Amino acid sequence: MAVAETVSTSTAQSSRWIQLLLGLIAMMAMSSPQYVWTLFVKPFQTATGGALPAIQITFSLLVVLQTWLSPLQGWLIERLGGRFLITLGCILSGLGWVLSAQITSVSGLYLTYGLFCGVGTGFVYIGIVGLMLKWFPDRRGLAVGVVAAGYGFGAIATTFPIDSMIRSAGYQSTLVTFGIILGGIGALAGLFMRQPPDTYVRIVPRAVASLVATAEVREVRPGEMLKTPIFWLLFVMMTMMSTGGLMVTSQFAPFMREFGVADVVIFGMAALPFALTLDRITNGLTRPFFGWVSDMIGRESTMLIAFALEAVAVFAMLGVRDNALLFALMSGVVFFGWGEIFSLFPSTLTDTFGAKNATTNYGFLYMAQGIGSVLGGPAAAALHDWTGSWVPVFYCVVAADALTAVLAFFVLKPMRRAYLARPAY
Repeated sequence: MAVAETVSTSTAQSSRWIQLLLGLIAMMAMSSPQYVWTLFVKPFQTATGGALPAIQITFSLLVVLQTWLSPLQGWLIERLGGRFLITLGCILSGLGWVLSAQITSVSGLYLTYGLFCGVGTGFVYIGIVGLMLKWFPDRRGLAVGVVAAGYGFGAIATTFPIDSMIRSAGYQSTLVTFGIILGGIGALAGLFMRQPPDTYVRIVPRAVASLVATAEVREVRPGEMLKTPIFWLLFVMMTMMSTGGLMVTSQFAPFMREFGVADVVIFGMAALPFALTLDRITNGLTRPFFGWVSDMIGRESTMLIAFALEAVAVFAMLGVRDNALLFALMSGVVFFGWGEIFSLFPSTLTDTFGAKNATTNYGFLYMAQGIGSVLGGPAAAALHDWTGSWVPVFYCVVAADALTAVLAFFVLKPMRRAYLARPAY
């Protein structure tokens, strides 16, 4: 099929932009359980008496459930439609916050915040990304980047209010209030989500045509995809990138406090909430930006640039850990070099294996995020406790980011070129 820059009808054009807006709203509403988790670590430690590694298992459980159930959730969404399950996911996530406000044990934390938020955000995330991959065959990187940005941007609006309310009213009232508000907003947006029509035109993306001039649209089933070396290379790469980003996300408050810069005043505010807000901005901006770049210059070239930037930024952040302002600013660069994985990897996968089974296919790749949460959460915390320092953890992240950048350009690119050059059956 020839490369095209527009879809076939004006109705399809307008419908897909409405779907993009609804997906953005739902994603923004569902981002707080993951991205402001670090603000609740200390209150949950106090309430449960749990050690840091035990508390951080909650975060890993959330991400593991969000990711490891995603193939099943994607399969259900492709057969039952996204409207009901995305709406249900928003309700479950909000309920997770409300229920966790009453817990007094670590196991109770796992069963509320971990279980409900993990399953709920999983339905929302994989469902909306899958829909955008199908609605925007010609602008996959940009569209997925926009909704993924919602997941990164959403906490911008909630970080300061949540931090302030925890200090003034306690973490319990904060969880109940924001659980109801965010769950309700997400559910309302989810009620209007829908699949693209069956007749929707599929287009060979520019990123694919620039890699292989004779490429055709492919429709590869999950079982066939799992037999390809390309999928498993993408899986390893996403695992390594997820590990570093989730280490910073889940451990940010603990290592800022250990470095002694969490409460230093920057521009009239504490360094911790200032850095978290900056990180949400850059973590959101990077997703549509690098997604758009990858639509223009190709997925692997963009990966090389972004992942190398991440490695350099993490190394630099460690070097300025005694300076609150520089540390906060470098953390923003770190998130700018990390967040784009959520636009680049699903776009690359769908370009390679087709849009028909995109939700389920990406569900299998998204499981890498679950492994990354374990390595970046409790495993990183355990390494810190064993060595007595965050420095070895940072060095491991730098090495993984640099290796992934090299693999993207020098291994993944030739593998995909050879695969896409073959006739599609």
